[in-house]
Amino acid sequence: MIRILVAEHLPLVRRGLVASLDAEKDLAVIADVACGEYVVPAALELDPDVAVMDVDLPDLDGLTVATRLHDKAPRCRVLLLSAQPNPGQVRRAFAAHALGFLSIDVAPEQLSDGIRKVASGRKAVDSDLAIAALTSADNPLTPREMDVLRLAAQGSASKEIAAKLYLSVGTVRNHLSRVMYKTGARNRLDAVRIASEAGWL
Repeated sequence: MIRILVAEHLPLVRRGLVASLDAEKDLAVIADVACGEYVVPAALELDPDVAVMDVDLPDLDGLTVATRLHDKAPRCRVLLLSAQPNPGQVRRAFAAHALGFLSIDVAPEQLSDGIRKVASGRKAVDSDLAIAALTSADNPLTPREMDVLRLAAQGSASKEIAAKLYLSVGTVRNHLSRVMYKTGARNRLDAVRIASEAGWL
């Protein structure tokens, strides 16, 4: 029996996942949580074989939780689900030590098969996503440029970004100029769009 922990913030989706997985003879959901912060404590207490998690959990995102599970409960393997999967997410998921990455739109049998693969130590990823991830461009932005762009994506003005990152306004503007040059964006909103579509944000 494969013991599963489900982490999904939308109650209806979470209940649907639990019901679907529990219907399989070799799968058993032993816990379901709504927040990323509850995943590691539940894994340490209950020792699941696989954690099935939404990438976009509201407090701690699934990528962060996957890394923490790898450090604190390495026996628990991770399969991430995304409502809007993209190549960048796939690459970041595997960098965070997840073994599986699937669209939340997959058929129930595909999810079950993916869980079985992950539980046995194999990777489970949609073939089109895997090919796209292998052929997509690497993120050209530096960590500091990413920090600036993340804050810009949240709607922060240059002055606010400067205050939050302890930089001068001029330095922030220079970073944003380099971001736009490297991404080929027309402006900061376009840079946010390009980075989001590439899965860098």
